[in-house]
Amino acid sequence: MLMKCQDATYRDFQAKLVPNIPKETIIGVRTPDMRAIAKKLSGTEKEAEFLSILPHRYYEENLIHFFIVSMIKDFDKCIAAVERFLPYVDCWPVSDQSSPRVFKKNHGALLPFVKKWIASSHVYTARFGIRMLMNEFLDGDFKSEYLELVASRKGDDYYLKMMEAWFFATAIAKQYDASIACIEQHRLEPWTHNKAIQKALESFRVPDGHKEYLKTLKVPAKA
Repeated sequence: MLMKCQDATYRDFQAKLVPNIPKETIIGVRTPDMRAIAKKLSGTEKEAEFLSILPHRYYEENLIHFFIVSMIKDFDKCIAAVERFLPYVDCWPVSDQSSPRVFKKNHGALLPFVKKWIASSHVYTARFGIRMLMNEFLDGDFKSEYLELVASRKGDDYYLKMMEAWFFATAIAKQYDASIACIEQHRLEPWTHNKAIQKALESFRVPDGHKEYLKTLKVPAKA
């Protein structure tokens, strides 16, 4: 099914975006086609069979796996499927493209898992946890302590630091007073601090006045 949707040019493009996985594991299937396959498998007998096969061979199989998981309507079943799959996530697109719909109505039950994921030593589990915190907890359910969950998560991995910067740039747009205090107090490491400011400056959701002040808060990068 996947091979019928293969686009060699698109495969080469994708390989450049995810240089940390072998090119031969990328087929070259566009996201709408993968989502269509996931939707076709969802709720069928083949869904359980497919989800039970781990690890998958191809990058696209991992994406389809997470797309299917995101459609599971029962919270406990969805969480169990997410927890089973996260150790096999090996690149940022797989970590970033799944947002389980059932999470939105179950924030109280979700939060302990988000905290656990953020604390994980597995880079893409931690990245997924930070993204869930960003997606689900920066609006009505926001608490300033959530900023510290991310600020205290140290590490040298590029993809993890980029997610931390993305989180804070989004927090600056949505929860300015609390998040700007973290920036002023230099709670982030210099590279992440400056990258968060850069992303906030690029955001249409951050007012010009806030952007002018943010420019004054950049710090020298570590040597």
